Amino acid sequence: MIDIQLIRDNPDKVQQSAQSKGYEVDVREIIALDERVRGLLTQAENIRRKRNEHSSSINGKPTTDQIEQGKIIKQRLAEAESELDPLQESLAAKLGTVPNIALDDVPVGKTEEENVVMETVGEKPEFDFQVKSHAQLGEQHDWIDKERAAKIAGARYAYLKGELVELEFAVWQYGIRVLTDKKIIEQIIKENDLDLDAKPFTPVLPPAVARTETYLATGRLDSEQQTYKLDNDDLWLNASAEHTLAPMYMNEIIEEAEFPIRLVGYTTAFRREAGTYGKDSEGIIRMHQFNKLEMESFTLPENGLEEHKLMIAIQRYFMDQLKLPYRVVTKCTADIGFPNAAGTDIDVWFPGQNSYRETHTADFISDFQARRMNTRTRRENGDVDIIHTNDATAFSERPIIAILENYQQSDGSVAIPRVLQPFINKEVIGASRNT
Repeated sequence: MIDIQLIRDNPDKVQQSAQSKGYEVDVREIIALDERVRGLLTQAENIRRKRNEHSSSINGKPTTDQIEQGKIIKQRLAEAESELDPLQESLAAKLGTVPNIALDDVPVGKTEEENVVMETVGEKPEFDFQVKSHAQLGEQHDWIDKERAAKIAGARYAYLKGELVELEFAVWQYGIRVLTDKKIIEQIIKENDLDLDAKPFTPVLPPAVARTETYLATGRLDSEQQTYKLDNDDLWLNASAEHTLAPMYMNEIIEEAEFPIRLVGYTTAFRREAGTYGKDSEGIIRMHQFNKLEMESFTLPENGLEEHKLMIAIQRYFMDQLKLPYRVVTKCTADIGFPNAAGTDIDVWFPGQNSYRETHTADFISDFQARRMNTRTRRENGDVDIIHTNDATAFSERPIIAILENYQQSDGSVAIPRVLQPFINKEVIGASRNT
């Protein structure tokens, strides 16, 4: 939730930022409602003070006039509070529709086509044979079975099988090994000239569901496009691990010395993918169910943006170690998302599609989630501040797709990147079904 003081001080900036993200918000209406609420709060506080003064003035048994005066004060307070309560609820609801303000250096754009490529890294592989897509490789080796999955669950589901599953689990293990290694985190921080503590990530297996109140607090509930609801319960399936990692410390005050808190969570994620009918229908790129390893961090506010840079640096480290060609993309205002102040994507080259595809995203949320979740820190001097949150992809199934397509061999087998070989004990997969 955005800070109401920010709206009071910068109404035009808030209005413009919301519009650039594609959200219709009436900031002037919110300010007018806020002024009414503040006026009533002052009025109610004045009445309470008079009530206290009146009570203090009574010595012994109250007189008839004192009793009557007390009734009048009580009635006035009840009227003020009855008017105040619905206005406060309305103000909170309207504040909940205001997206986070984009940082000044976020490019303004109306669609993801206006995202800005900042850097391209690595050479695209050259093949002396007809390149296959991951879907074709999956069919050749019986790694992907969407037909039987459709029989069981419908479209956009798949059975993943055999060595593809082994590869996927190797990627999860590799990701956790890197993120829990303090020396590697320290190395990444040093190489990117970041002023941060090298505290490693703690592995977490979070819940895959969240209550409505909790999901709303993250600013990630998207019932129309993404999020599945369980009919008989006040529960929603998570669309990514950070959706249940972010509220982990909701309504808590954390001591300053405990920061940063860095988590890496693994969960199966579920997305409706509404509005994407016919898009990416081949293979397993845009599925209703997929697996994901996600980074989530909680930091002091002065370290929030540096933490965002760390997460991008970690994502780049992963791609560099896997030797996958990629580009770094700064997301425009329309693409960064409701709770984001900024966002960066990593797009990896997919030879089977002859294009770059997004495999990672890093979201700088600033204090937006923490304000709504009421997650705070107690400073060493006793002050209490709202913290900052960040989330970013460690691995999903898309980088695994990129490995299949970039490391494919002429016979349809797939070489395993060197850093993954210790986790799968193979140098090649698919060698036994080269048809």
